[in-house]
Amino acid sequence: MNPYNYDIEALERKARAVRRHIVRLNANSPAGGHTGADLSQVELLTALYFRFLNVAPDRMDDNERDIYIQSKGHAVGCYYCVLAEAGFFPIDWLATYQHADSHLPGHPVRQKTPGIELNTGALGHGLPVAVGLALAAKRDNSRRRIFLITGDGELAEGSNWEAALAAAHYGLDNIIIINDKNNLQLAGATRDIMNTDPLADKWRAFGMQVSECQGNDMASVVAAIEGLKQEGKPNVIIANTTKGAGISFIQGRPEWHHRVPKGDEIELALEELKDE
Repeated sequence: MNPYNYDIEALERKARAVRRHIVRLNANSPAGGHTGADLSQVELLTALYFRFLNVAPDRMDDNERDIYIQSKGHAVGCYYCVLAEAGFFPIDWLATYQHADSHLPGHPVRQKTPGIELNTGALGHGLPVAVGLALAAKRDNSRRRIFLITGDGELAEGSNWEAALAAAHYGLDNIIIINDKNNLQLAGATRDIMNTDPLADKWRAFGMQVSECQGNDMASVVAAIEGLKQEGKPNVIIANTTKGAGISFIQGRPEWHHRVPKGDEIELALEELKDE
């Protein structure tokens, strides 16, 4: 059982707090960050950690707890901010992101950061590992579920589709794949670099149960996760998001894949993110 179980309004407030952390964390990093990718998945991770995931800082050794994998490892900034808000480590650690000797490196490293389940960064690794964990849980008769977020650009990695074949073959309905479909990646539009559409049809052809949501609308995200069914097929949620969502001068702009807020941009962003 999730220790928080927030309602929609509380989740939206938490998401704004996470976005404020993301702005400060990236602005303070000596090695830059991935501001746009962090912002696009805020609602997804906030909903998981504050309503759905059966996980808590004091239950990481529980074999029945859920597991979350951040497959798009470059968006670790958002992941850190959510973990800090959920109590996995102190909030003040966020100010050390990518500093020397920090617990918060530029990609997830489970040996350094409490709450991290898998070292990711090279794209395409999250789903294969998630399939192995889901198969092990089935064979152990465990109630645990395996959640992961992938980027849409990440799906150009063939290892995802090999894993999808295995997930469907073994009927792993305890795995939930969330595609952060923000339609942008490092060099531009995903459709121009390696088009994955029609994405829902592709997942269904691999034997998945597919639903979609507006990934930056909290009510839509919650409804999609609540609607998941464990009926012998892996679940895929295609979350239609906007890269950089929540900050007007960042959202939808590919240059913010690597850019971080500087100077007046920091205060402008924080002003947009004030609680209503």
